Amino acid sequence: MRGSPCSCQDGWQRYRVEGGGSGKCIDIKELPNERRGIVGAGTVHHVAWRMADDREELALHDAVETAGLHPTPQIDRFWFRSVYFKEPGGALFELATDGPGFDHDEDQAHLGEQLILTPWLEQRRAEIEAVLTPLQLPRADR
Repeated sequence: MRGSPCSCQDGWQRYRVEGGGSGKCIDIKELPNERRGIVGAGTVHHVAWRMADDREELALHDAVETAGLHPTPQIDRFWFRSVYFKEPGGALFELATDGPGFDHDEDQAHLGEQLILTPWLEQRRAEIEAVLTPLQLPRADR
């Protein structure tokens, strides 16, 4: 999350990165006297911030730590690498690298045609597949 607040109105702060636009802007309003929300339908579990690469992610990890927060070590998620931390209000933030990407383990022309699991979940394939709702792929004649 680079940059500083670029506008403020009625207690709201707007943060933008790399010129703003879709997915590059967040509005935040601090409400320190309100009770914390509870996890449930309609709530956000975490916010993921896109990092170009390991270098950018680890630099931000260090900045978060210097700010007195407690980021996790970098975690390999197979398709990307992540660092997690809670901001002072308790929201979980994730810093996630762009790569290696969701297409590094299957042919680009066949993305999404089969269930791909991380190597550490492959041993549980039968258990995972048993609880998934079957999807119907659109037919070419429709």
